[in-house]
Amino acid sequence: MTKPVKTSRGGLNRGRRVAVVGAGLGGLAAALAFVRGGAKVEVFERAPEITEVGAGIQVSPNGARVLAALGLEAAAAERSITAEAVEPMDAVSGRRLTRFDLAGRAGPVYRFFHRADLIDILLTACRDAGVAIHTGSEIMPDTLPAADLVVGGDGIRSVLRPMLNGEDAAFFTGQVAWRAVIDHPDTAPLARVWMAPGQHAVTYPLTGGRLNIVAVQERQQWAKEDWNIHDDPGNLRHAFRGLSGRLTGLLDKVEAVGLWGLFRHPVAGHWHRGNIAILGDAAHPTLPFLAQGANLAFEDAWVLAACCDAAELPEALPRYQQMRRARVQRAISTANGNAVKYHLDGLPRRVAHLGLRGIGAVAPGAYMDRLNWLYDHDVTQG
Repeated sequence: MTKPVKTSRGGLNRGRRVAVVGAGLGGLAAALAFVRGGAKVEVFERAPEITEVGAGIQVSPNGARVLAALGLEAAAAERSITAEAVEPMDAVSGRRLTRFDLAGRAGPVYRFFHRADLIDILLTACRDAGVAIHTGSEIMPDTLPAADLVVGGDGIRSVLRPMLNGEDAAFFTGQVAWRAVIDHPDTAPLARVWMAPGQHAVTYPLTGGRLNIVAVQERQQWAKEDWNIHDDPGNLRHAFRGLSGRLTGLLDKVEAVGLWGLFRHPVAGHWHRGNIAILGDAAHPTLPFLAQGANLAFEDAWVLAACCDAAELPEALPRYQQMRRARVQRAISTANGNAVKYHLDGLPRRVAHLGLRGIGAVAPGAYMDRLNWLYDHDVTQG
């Protein structure tokens, strides 16, 4: 059983009926945050069962603080790998450019999870706390659940976001991503970013002797924005042919791979209306170049529940958006910038790699300190 966490906030969530649409990471975190404050919470998931395709996820210290505040620190530690470092790699030569240590940072550790394990941790905690989980429940705009507050944690294909904002103008970034998990025991507990002209890959270990792979390529051929599209592993290997055997040797082990197109969506202009609020990818879809999608959703979930616990909804919901919008916009902008830095070619690439080597040798701590605004943020102390 997951040990409940008592809160000392305003208490207005006690007895409040909250319906959460979507049982992904953000939706389950929101459900748990509200039920911890005494709300009566139901979760509605369109899928017939709550499962996750094989993929890894990184939880950085800002997200870890939310998990700890929800009483999940022990479970998280048991079912994850603690990251020791990030190593930028030249994917052409296979050489490491530098190493940035994570283990020495103050505060919560940086963790690597299999996404299914993290979903299971949250789902178990929700059920233990009394959250009612309804699977196979397709929520439509004209059939919203009866509740004091309806929370949209239903991702990029959110039902609630268009109700608040209309249809957005997402556009294809000219990049596609493959993701896969392979058996690869005894892998060092670090993330490697393999950079090559027009493409990159990120690898890091998961529990059970597995390795997570996300590989991104710039191309004009469009791909659907859907994580569940299966592709031929040969297409992945062909896209990264000619690079270092240290990377291509890993890709040779891929037996099953998913492909999705990377689309850029605007941050929603309206995160709430009446008794409806949205969070995570439903409010601000994020490209996977800063590993912050889940972490920002965890922050959203905590802040939304805290705001609603301290004030009635007409005051709480605008406050929630005001507290979150600028931060997520900064994170998204940083992720977009990484998409460019990882794919440099020619002279800009050589200059950037020399810079990484120099910073890593002279001031590696200073390089990581540039993300203090992200990792040191603690929404649970607000």
